[in-house]
Amino acid sequence: MSILTVKNISHGFGDRAIFEDVSFRLLKGEHVGFIGANGEGKSTFMNIITGKLTPDEGQIEWSNRVRVGYMDQHTVLQSGQTIRDVLRGAFQYLFDAETEMNELYGKMGEVTQEELDKMLERTAVIQDMLDHNGFYVIDAKVEETAKGLGLLDVGLDKDVADLSGGQRTKVLLAKLLLETPDILLLDEPTNYLDEQHIEWLKRFLQNYENAFILISHDIPFLNSVINLIYHVENKKLTRYVGNYEEFQRIYEANKKQLEAAYERQQQEIAKLEDFIARNKARVATTNMAKSRQKVLDKMDKIELPKEKVKPEFNFKSARTSGKTIFETTDLVIGYDSPLSKPLNLRMERGDKIAIVGANGLGKTTLLKSLLGELKPISGNVHLGDYLHLGYFEQEIKEANYNTCIDELWSEFPSFTQYEVRSALAKCGLTTKHIESKMVVLSGGEQAKVRLCKLINNETNVLILDEPTNHLDVDAKDELKRALKEYKGSILIVCHEPEFYSDIVTDIWNCEQWTTKIV
Repeated sequence: MSILTVKNISHGFGDRAIFEDVSFRLLKGEHVGFIGANGEGKSTFMNIITGKLTPDEGQIEWSNRVRVGYMDQHTVLQSGQTIRDVLRGAFQYLFDAETEMNELYGKMGEVTQEELDKMLERTAVIQDMLDHNGFYVIDAKVEETAKGLGLLDVGLDKDVADLSGGQRTKVLLAKLLLETPDILLLDEPTNYLDEQHIEWLKRFLQNYENAFILISHDIPFLNSVINLIYHVENKKLTRYVGNYEEFQRIYEANKKQLEAAYERQQQEIAKLEDFIARNKARVATTNMAKSRQKVLDKMDKIELPKEKVKPEFNFKSARTSGKTIFETTDLVIGYDSPLSKPLNLRMERGDKIAIVGANGLGKTTLLKSLLGELKPISGNVHLGDYLHLGYFEQEIKEANYNTCIDELWSEFPSFTQYEVRSALAKCGLTTKHIESKMVVLSGGEQAKVRLCKLINNETNVLILDEPTNHLDVDAKDELKRALKEYKGSILIVCHEPEFYSDIVTDIWNCEQWTTKIV
C-alpha cells in the first residue's frame, strides 16, 4: 500500500531549479536512503512532502490517517519543561484517552442503563487501546530510549531550556522515535550522536516495522538500515533497490552505458553532418542531403549530465611551530560545574589526535578552553610558541545574511573577486552557490564555505570540531585526503571512526576523565 505519492513536482529558488518533474512513491514498511551531493535538494524535498514548502508544480498525496514523524530542528522546547516531560509528550494521545476514561467512570453513577451501556462500551475500547499501546510501561519506554541516545547522562529532570544544541536535537529525536509514526522522516540524525548512540539508533531502525526516509552521509550507518535508495542528481530522482554499494555499482554501470551511447551518437551525428555539408550544394545529391538533415533534426539527442564539481581541499602551511603545541596543568573544564577531573594533557608538534566519547562530556568545552574562548573552572593552559591556529567550529548558530563572496572577502580583503570566486569554486561550490546568501545554503554548502576560510589561512595546528557533519561523500573523502597529507598538528573531535582512524596518531577518550557517570 502506498503511504506517500509525489506526482510530477518541480521546484526552485529564484532562477535556481532544484527539482524538475520529479515523482516518488513510498510503500508501507520501506526503509529508504535519500542520497545526493550537498545542495541537490534533499532537505528541500523533506520540506515539500511535510507541507513546509509548496512546490511550484505537482502534487503530494498522503494516504488517509497516516501519522508522519519529522524531526524539525526549529521546534520550540518550552522553558520549565523537563526532558522527561517532553518525552512523555510523545504519548499525549494516550494520557488524553485515560483522562476521558476516568471522566466516564466518574459519571457512571448518575446515568440511565442505556447511557451506562454506551459508557462501558467506550471505556472498554479505551482500555484496550491503552493496553495495546503499552500505556502502563510508558516510563520504562521513555527511560530505555533516553538511555539509548545518552539522555540519562544529561538527567531526565533537567530543564530543556538549559540544553546544548546537540542535547536538544537528541531530545527531539527521542520524542520522535517514541511516537512510532507510520513514517519517520530523518534528516542526518547521526550528526549529534556519538558512536555508542549511533549503534543504538542503528538497531532501532533495523527493527522498525514502519516506513522511514533517511538522509545521511554516514554510509556505513545508511547501509546497515535501508533497503532502497533514492538518488537526487541534476534535478531528477532515481530509485535503486538495495544498499549503497549496490546503488554505486548500478549507477556506475548506467553512467558508462550512457557515455558509450553518447559517443556512438556523436559519431553518427558527425557522419551525417559531414555528408550534408558535402552534398547539399550539388543538384544530384541535394535530396539525399535533405533526407539526412531530417534524420538529424528528428534525432533524440543524448545529453550527458553535468559533472559535479568535486571539492579540492589543500591546507596552506605556516612556519613550523615550536615542539610543544599545548600543555595543561590540573585543568578543570566546565561552565557552572566541572565537566572533568583535573587534566594534565600534552600535545607536541606532529601529533594528530582524535577526541572521542559520548556527547555532553565536554569535548567542545575542552577545545574552547584550550583556545582561550572559555575560562576554565581551575588550572592552566600553556600554549607553545609560533602557533598558527585554524579552528573549525561545530555549529554556527546565528543566521548569516552575507553572500558567500562577502563572507570570504571579509576574511581575505586583499583577494581580488576572481581569487575569491576561484577559492570557493575549488571547495565544490557553483556560481549560483557563490552568489547566494549563506542563510539559504544547505548545511554542507555552509560547511564548505567555512572550510574555504580555513584552507586559505596559513596554519600549523588545526582544531576541528565535528568537521564531517553535513559534508557529502566526495567532500568527506577529499577532507580525509587533505588531513592525511597535512604537515602540521591536528586535534579533531569526530564520531566517525572510519573517517579519523587512519588520520590520527593517538585517541583521547574523554569518558576516562569526565565527572559524569557514563
